[in-house]
Amino acid sequence: MKRSKVSVLKTKPETALADYGQLMRLADYQNYLPKDKDTALKINISWHHFYPACSTTPWQLEGVIKTLLADGYKRELIHGCHNRTVVVSATKGELANKHKPVIDKYGLRNVHLYKDEQWIKYEPQGKMLVLDQIFPDGIYIPKRFIGENIIHLPTIKTHIFTTITGAMKNAFGGLLHEKRHWTHSVIHETLVDLLTIQKEIHSGLFAVMDGTFAGDGPGPRCMVPYVKDYILASNDQVAIDAIAAQMMGFDPMSLKFIRLAHEAGLGVGDPQEIEVVGEDISKVNFHFQMERTTFASRGQELIYWGPLKPLENFLLRTVLAPWSYLASILYHDYYWYPCVGKERVNEMLKTGWGQLFQSY
Repeated sequence: MKRSKVSVLKTKPETALADYGQLMRLADYQNYLPKDKDTALKINISWHHFYPACSTTPWQLEGVIKTLLADGYKRELIHGCHNRTVVVSATKGELANKHKPVIDKYGLRNVHLYKDEQWIKYEPQGKMLVLDQIFPDGIYIPKRFIGENIIHLPTIKTHIFTTITGAMKNAFGGLLHEKRHWTHSVIHETLVDLLTIQKEIHSGLFAVMDGTFAGDGPGPRCMVPYVKDYILASNDQVAIDAIAAQMMGFDPMSLKFIRLAHEAGLGVGDPQEIEVVGEDISKVNFHFQMERTTFASRGQELIYWGPLKPLENFLLRTVLAPWSYLASILYHDYYWYPCVGKERVNEMLKTGWGQLFQSY
């Protein structure tokens, strides 16, 4: 298999925007994103509150935009791109996480896939592992994605379903409709199916990952955030996720979605077959440990993989489903964030990255 390249840099608040330009050019991004195509900036909003490491950072978004414009990509062909979930509001999140001010500053279009776009039935050419079984009536995707570039903007963080979440998981929101939670029990196979589809429909694929803040614990929300000062980029979504996983302290090939994608030839998941340029990360290990330690995460584990598995369809795919949405909102927004998360946010706001966030 051909070696993939992942660029990694250490950065600091004073130089972050310029560093993102260097990062992307080290990864030869212009080779993978045709300039005559629309380019979607797939912003990650894992919570409609600001929580460090949870969602795309404003400097990550701005650094990518500035680099694209400086290198001759047309402003009118670049747009911010958002999905919606049943428990997270992208319209609130793009304000709380200061994405909308950045998009407006550069005069870009701002696309909310559920409000603005047509969804069409898509027949994948490649073999599906699970999606055709989960959605027997058809796989629906945003029509606008066909024939356009996409740049994924994930962060370095852990996840209760996939151990780590990154570029591959970032497609989960954009490509699947609101019933995507039906796939959670087979999430690893789902991410591989989505990468197969992405390679069929997009004119160019690239990922830029922010690890200035990095999150450990029951992600993507209830994590412990740390300042780590790293940023990564690659055209290979499998490779960038593998290197991020390795930096966090995990064996990438032990993560099912990375191993499956590697074995399917969709990217490179073995770090020994990946060329890392920029920073020497041979001794980097964050010693992260993903643990399902919250009430919500333990409940999800019981339903998707535990003794409540036989009731999954009844609980999550019938008229009873709204109970789970309400339970998640009550727990995360009205208990965990004000009682636990807010104190962690305040500590991170005292750091250089926190002060940069407040300057937006």
